[in-house]
Amino acid sequence: MNQLLLDAARATVPTLSANAAHTERDMRPAPDSVTAVRDAGLFALTVPREAGGHDADLRTMIEVLAELGSGCPSTAWIVGLSASSKTMIPSMLSAKACAAFLADPHVVVCASAVPKGGHGERVPGGLRISGGWAMASGSELATWAMIMVPVADGASSVTFPVLVPVSELTIHQTWKAAGLAGTSSHTLVAEDLFVPDDFITLPNSPSSQPSQKQFFAAGLVALAPMIGAVRGAQNAVAAAIAGNRAPYATTYARVADSPLGRFWFTEATRRTATALRRALLVADTLEALRAGEAMPVADRSELRMELSTAARECREAMELLLDLHGASGFSHENPLQRFWRDVAVGTRHPFFTPYITAEDHGRITFDVLPAVSLTL
Repeated sequence: MNQLLLDAARATVPTLSANAAHTERDMRPAPDSVTAVRDAGLFALTVPREAGGHDADLRTMIEVLAELGSGCPSTAWIVGLSASSKTMIPSMLSAKACAAFLADPHVVVCASAVPKGGHGERVPGGLRISGGWAMASGSELATWAMIMVPVADGASSVTFPVLVPVSELTIHQTWKAAGLAGTSSHTLVAEDLFVPDDFITLPNSPSSQPSQKQFFAAGLVALAPMIGAVRGAQNAVAAAIAGNRAPYATTYARVADSPLGRFWFTEATRRTATALRRALLVADTLEALRAGEAMPVADRSELRMELSTAARECREAMELLLDLHGASGFSHENPLQRFWRDVAVGTRHPFFTPYITAEDHGRITFDVLPAVSLTL
C-alpha cells in the first residue's frame, strides 16, 4: 500500500467534510473539494506512472477511497469510478486515442453502460451516435466519457465501447436521488456526433472485454466509499455518545456509560472492520492473479459473495449507529443522516445485488448451472 497516497487522502478529509452539504445541494462535488482531491493527485490514482500517475494497487485504492468517503461519500464515489475507468480505457483504444486520453493524468472520466435511447450507426471512418446514456457518475467534472453504444446489426445489435470528449455532449441533470446526490450521475446526450475509429473498440474483440481484475475493481471502488461513509458516521456518533448525550429517561449521564451502548458501538465498528477485511481479501486475491489468468467460476462467485456481504455489513453498522444516536441523527443539519442515505443507495449498486449473488452461489455450489448473472 502507498502510505503517501493514504496520507494525502487523509489530508483532504476536512475539506471534503466541510463541503459535503454543498456537494449534495449542488448535485456535484464542491469546487474546494475538487481542488483538494486534484492537488493531492488522487484523480491520477490508477494512471500509469509513465503518464504522470501513481499506478496504485487495489489495496491502496480501497484505503484511499475509504478515507475520502469518511468526509464525503459522493466525492469518493466519483474518484473511485473514474479510477476504475482509467484502468480499462488505455487497453481498449488505439495509440492515438490513448495519447489524447492520458495527456492530462488528473482529469475525471465518467462512464455509462445504460443507454436511454442512445444508439449509433456505422459510417465510413467511425460511428455517428445520438441519444442518451444515464448514470454517468462525475459527468459534470469529467473531460472524457466512455459509453457503450448499441449499433443495429440486422435483427439484433452489437455494442461498441466509445470514448468521447464530454465537451461534445450535453448533460441532462437527471440524477436527483435520496443518496449519493452529489455524484453528478446524470445523463449524457449526443446529437449526431461523429466518433472516429481511433476512439472506438470493436465489439467482441479481446480489448473490448475487461479482465477479471478490472471487473471486480468496479465493485471494490463502489464498496470502499461506503466503508468510509460508515467510518464518518462512527466518528459523528462517537463524539455524541462520549459527550453529554444521555439515553432518554434513564439514570445514565452519557450513552457511553451504558454497557450495552458501548457494545452497540463496538458491534458497528466490528461490522465496518469486517467489511474492510473482505474488500482487502478480494483485492489481494485479484492482485495475485498472473497476467491472463482466469479464475474458476466458483472462485468468482465467492468473491462476489464477499463484496455483497460487505455491503450488507455497512448497512447493518449504520443501523446500529442510528439506534445509538437517536432521532436527532435524522435532522438535516446532522451529517449522520447524509451518511445513512449515501450508504443506503451506494450499497445497492448492481454489482452487489444480494439475491442474484446468493442465487448464483447456490447454483454453482450444487451444480445447478448455468448461473443467472451474465457478468459472472
